[in-house]
Amino acid sequence: MTDATLLAPEATRPQQSRWQIALRKPGFMIGVAIIAVSTLLAIAPGLFAPYDPNFIDYNAVRQPPSWAHPFGTDMLGRDSLSRVISAYSVNMQMAVLATVFAMLIGVTIGALVGYYRGIADMIFGRVVDAVITFPFLVLVIAVVAVLGPGLINMYIAITVVGWVYYARLMRAEVIIQMGNDYASAGVVMGYSDRRVIFRHLLPNAITPVIVYWMTDMSLAILLGSSLGYLGLGAQPPQAEWGVLIAEGRNFITTAWWLSLMPGIAIVLTGIGFSLIGDGLADLLRPRG
Repeated sequence: MTDATLLAPEATRPQQSRWQIALRKPGFMIGVAIIAVSTLLAIAPGLFAPYDPNFIDYNAVRQPPSWAHPFGTDMLGRDSLSRVISAYSVNMQMAVLATVFAMLIGVTIGALVGYYRGIADMIFGRVVDAVITFPFLVLVIAVVAVLGPGLINMYIAITVVGWVYYARLMRAEVIIQMGNDYASAGVVMGYSDRRVIFRHLLPNAITPVIVYWMTDMSLAILLGSSLGYLGLGAQPPQAEWGVLIAEGRNFITTAWWLSLMPGIAIVLTGIGFSLIGDGLADLLRPRG
């Protein structure tokens, strides 16, 4: 190793060192592994499900876990493991579709409000006050009740309510970035507002939003499963973790596996997203 390498400025190495640190953190890597497996199961559930998830066998009704059926069978003799695996497609879809539109809308509105301020900021403040006054779940249930049950209406309801939280976060970050010299320099040099907002402010303010998005995906799975349990999300016979728990609630004392196994899937997937979010927070946090 040469002296030049040893004396290389620290500014040339921070990004690499951060990734190396992140990759050495067991929590972050466990989260990546959980979500990688979950994504694989969601993309190709048929490769891993031992049976057709909708195959009915009245000769195998509510059988406990065994070698033939590791997660047992349900009240129609369907293999619970196959149905839990099949549900990955729906629940991972929830994690993305229930949050990505809220994020895109919220980021755009928050960036514009944080940049222009004025009356737009005043109106936005009143909207935020109105939304956060009520519990998030109550508002989502109210919107779904108006639109009707189903996945599409659930996504619409979560987007209608959830964009506010992304917009509030983005607004605060843009205001912070506006105090930096590069933002003032862009205005002085005559850059258009769109260029200043979307090419300079937004890339520097997006980091907390990305971290929040990862955590929000775990909450979206929990929320989607809760709505499925209440009959407002996915509808039977579609395999979805909340629906599976609801189907097994009447047999909780005699067929405990019907609700336990999808519950474990919810917890593990939520932990995976949370661990990735924590790892990204450490990875992307500015260092002095």
